[in-house]
Amino acid sequence: MGKTRELSEFERGQIIGLWKGGRTHEAISHVLKIPKSTITDTIARYKNFNTGLTTKRTGRPCSMNNNDRRKLLKIIKKNNKLSLGEIQQKFHSSQDKQISANTIRKNLHQMQIYSRVAAPKPLLTESQREKRLSWCIERQSWSVQQWKTIIWSDESRFTLFQNDGPSRVWRKNGTRYDIENLTPTVKHGGGGVMMWGCFSGKGLGPLVKVDGKMNRLDYIDILEKNLLPFIRSKHHRQRYAFQDDNAPVHTARDVKNWIVQKKIKILPDWPSQSPDLNPIEHLWHELERRLRKRSAHPKNFRELEEALQDEWERIPPKTYINLIESMPHRIEACIKNNGWPTKY
Repeated sequence: MGKTRELSEFERGQIIGLWKGGRTHEAISHVLKIPKSTITDTIARYKNFNTGLTTKRTGRPCSMNNNDRRKLLKIIKKNNKLSLGEIQQKFHSSQDKQISANTIRKNLHQMQIYSRVAAPKPLLTESQREKRLSWCIERQSWSVQQWKTIIWSDESRFTLFQNDGPSRVWRKNGTRYDIENLTPTVKHGGGGVMMWGCFSGKGLGPLVKVDGKMNRLDYIDILEKNLLPFIRSKHHRQRYAFQDDNAPVHTARDVKNWIVQKKIKILPDWPSQSPDLNPIEHLWHELERRLRKRSAHPKNFRELEEALQDEWERIPPKTYINLIESMPHRIEACIKNNGWPTKY
């Protein structure tokens, strides 16, 4: 029964005539095959303005109707990473009418859908999500003091230039970290300088350059020369637990045997693909930010390493203490998001 065109003056006269003759809105709709809502609007206009004609429009009629908007939503739901031009092309392929890209954008905005930079987060499997959720539930009652005893560690690659632009998605406000609005990341891709570092509530550990592609023996050497001295100097006879992720080089048999031999206490069951639970990730971001703010940017990898070492030593205690103090919030956010990636 739905109509998208304007009613003629004759049709509006029929509506008013039947209504004056005592017919109900529903009966008029049935007789004239016009939606009941249109009948109601026409009669209301007659009551208020003593006319059945529509009031003069202030602009051009909308070139998209509700059916068009539903088709737009269907296109976005199927792939929300399309460009505006691609959305327009797909819309035209399913419709007879031609709509400008600007009109499509305006209608998407009216539906509270905007083009936003996609949040880069690791792509999780269902099993990884469940393990993240379980790990967080087990530690949701931990105090900040407990989190300060953890020695957080990781590797990160720093490059001279950042060339890749961010990808974008069409989404509603408040849905940045919904799984369909994330862009998957791959760890340690591309060229640059790889650095290993660690820290705890006791202070920053050393920042170490990784030469070439790190293997299990390289990792053991880094831990031997850097982690052990840090534990002895900062956590001697005090409670601590060492955290590292599930990268293959970290979980190699030789590495595990070395950790057992040296009696290093480990933070158990670290869930895979969980940079949002590791505050050192934000410490890397801080280091990157400081590097980019330098007046003289590094021109080669040697200068890059020197600049990184210099900026690492300048990071104030307040910065990394605040990151550790965010751990209860990170745990809460992960539980609230049912194990999926969070804003952290």
